[in-house]
Amino acid sequence: MTQNATRETARDEGLAPAPADAPPADAPPADAPPADAPPADGSAPRPRRFRRVLKWSAAVLALLILAAGAAGYLYYRKLNDTIRRDPLNLGDSKVAEPTPNAAGQTPLNILLIGSDARDSKENQKLGGARETFGSTPLADVQMLVHLSADRSNMSVISMPRDTLLHIPKCTDPDDGTVYPASEGRVMTNQSLGHGGPGCTVATWQELTGIHIDHFVMVDFAGVVAMADAVGGVPVCVDANIHSRDSQGHGSGLKLPKGTHPVKGEQALQWLRTRYGFEDGSDLARAKAQHMYMNSLARQLRENATLSSPNNLRRLAEEATRALTVDPGLDTVKKLYDLSTELRKVKPERITMTTMPNRYVGARVEPTEDAEKLFRLVREDIALDGRDAKPKPPVVKPPTDPAADDEAIAVQVRNGTRTDTLAPAGGRASAIAGELQEKGFTSATADTDGAYAEKRTVVRFPSADLEGDARRVAAVLGIPADAVKRSTDVSGVTLVVGADWREGTRYEAPEEDDTTPESAQALNGADDKACMKVSPGFTW
Repeated sequence: MTQNATRETARDEGLAPAPADAPPADAPPADAPPADAPPADGSAPRPRRFRRVLKWSAAVLALLILAAGAAGYLYYRKLNDTIRRDPLNLGDSKVAEPTPNAAGQTPLNILLIGSDARDSKENQKLGGARETFGSTPLADVQMLVHLSADRSNMSVISMPRDTLLHIPKCTDPDDGTVYPASEGRVMTNQSLGHGGPGCTVATWQELTGIHIDHFVMVDFAGVVAMADAVGGVPVCVDANIHSRDSQGHGSGLKLPKGTHPVKGEQALQWLRTRYGFEDGSDLARAKAQHMYMNSLARQLRENATLSSPNNLRRLAEEATRALTVDPGLDTVKKLYDLSTELRKVKPERITMTTMPNRYVGARVEPTEDAEKLFRLVREDIALDGRDAKPKPPVVKPPTDPAADDEAIAVQVRNGTRTDTLAPAGGRASAIAGELQEKGFTSATADTDGAYAEKRTVVRFPSADLEGDARRVAAVLGIPADAVKRSTDVSGVTLVVGADWREGTRYEAPEEDDTTPESAQALNGADDKACMKVSPGFTW
């Protein structure tokens, strides 16, 4: 499918973050000593320790190594001071955290954001139209990194920058400016300009229903500096490429056929290239970014250039200067703790995907396969298909029994609206009427607005109402694991989801847990992946 030429804008080649802050890597052998922080007695870290950290960790581990001794402590504080911070979520609505597994573990979701900000001399030198300097930045790259609860696998979902969706109301934390919810659907990359990365997080949560724990944002200059610090990342093209057309469109990337290491500005060109890869679309660019990230993860496990203290120090400085993070990641120690989680995943258990989509003119929108992909992540199902079939969740009985049916007050909401479908008419009234016929005489329909809920859910605010909520669910055939405690409701609240657009008896849909082919999955251990070059951009 050929990309419509009208998609070209002054911001043509959007930034993709080089995820040196937290790339995945292998877990150490069981008999290896723990990769703790360097000694605090003032002694210099041993070279062997540097090699061990390199082999088993992501680049961000370098940050903590420098915090040794009195001088190290001052340097540690200096690094902390260079990390920029922004609130995690600027929206009003929240998404409940996932339920822990049987071992008490929970998944971890991190949103990687590539900003095209041109608000510094360094960024202005690195591309883009000059008339955009100082303008509102766009989130031109958005990737959700999902780390499984048991830390055995990692899934990544890229969202094309021109995906059409609803941006929720967001409030700027600096000056209190309120950005109202978008009227109709707009491009997802505009969310960054509605108060900061916390609005991009809010937008993702509203679209996907996935609880996001952290974000990491990097700009043009950060990508270049961090790529230099790691010494280059091998990438492959199946023919000579020069990403530049007669009108001057393109990233300027010029590489001969084969595999070559790229770093610095050339790495940025690779990550920004549309013109010259496959059909010239953002979808092809996402594929190139996935190849780069997988290669970077493998490179960090083998790269001997990071064995010197000077190179590690340089990487630490570039990483902290390049990042904007949420308060949950705003110190070297927090970044180190995150990296120890990420490094547990082997490359062969990393799966890179692109959100399934279809064209709407020159833009794209999520498809039904996209919702399936989001569900797999919400339910912590590995995208590589290597997980054992999950056991049905064990639902403990409520501590407080249900009241008599006629005494249970339940509000019913119509949550059948989606990004592609209008709400199914009269659903709240129909289900409230069904409950009344079954003896729930206090059931009422909320007709004040149309809500959006992927799956039908019964929410309750406190433990004393759990039994009531379970009773309502059971009468309608709603499974017990769809009964959730939430502080967003004041009483038992049934939200009729997009999976129940007709009928009065809920029937749980048949679940297919395989990753959709339209997600274009790429395995992290695939070192033979090579980008296809468009004939018009070869030399």
